[in-house]
Amino acid sequence: MSTHLQASLFDQTDELRLGPLGGMRRTPLDDGAWIDLLPGWLHGADALFSRLVDEVPWRAERRQMYEQVVDVPRLLAYYRAGEALPHPILDEARDALGAHYAAELGEPFTTAGLCYYRDGRDSVAWHGDRIGRGARENTMVAILSVGAPRDLLLRPRRGGATVRRPLGHGDLIVMGGSCQRTWEHAVPKSTRATGPRISIQFRPQGVN
Repeated sequence: MSTHLQASLFDQTDELRLGPLGGMRRTPLDDGAWIDLLPGWLHGADALFSRLVDEVPWRAERRQMYEQVVDVPRLLAYYRAGEALPHPILDEARDALGAHYAAELGEPFTTAGLCYYRDGRDSVAWHGDRIGRGARENTMVAILSVGAPRDLLLRPRRGGATVRRPLGHGDLIVMGGSCQRTWEHAVPKSTRATGPRISIQFRPQGVN
């Protein structure tokens, strides 16, 4: 599988390296939710993007939507706890996140889900990760983005202003507290010329 990515002007290296997590900036949201953001956490993110596009066993899915079955507008891959991730830097990222949030989360990140947004037509609708423990417990979901930036939108379920964060080229966002229960997030379709992006979502066991 091949695709065209306009490389970042600020990350011209093929050496994959994670930066320190100490520069994470937290933004409190309503109802006990929060997000942490660290731009450019992964150096060499464009090189990782190319490896993942070619080497991950991407699958296309179809799902029931109302009265018809439709294509899921993105490609997917999933790695359960204990399964080897598609590149060692992702194991390093998962372990670094687990160590950084150990006191606050109280458990490690164990699973990894990957979404491949091939262009602006690919998207994910408004949702929270509420299949499993996220429906009733505070938890965390960490998302590492490689490839071209796409907007991640967040909005409170009870209504209110939307928060917008463009993510790509090695950016990291962590959604924590009650975020999965009290807020929703989405990657909307875009009519602009938009390059491809892959998101890697790290979750604790039992959070989907």
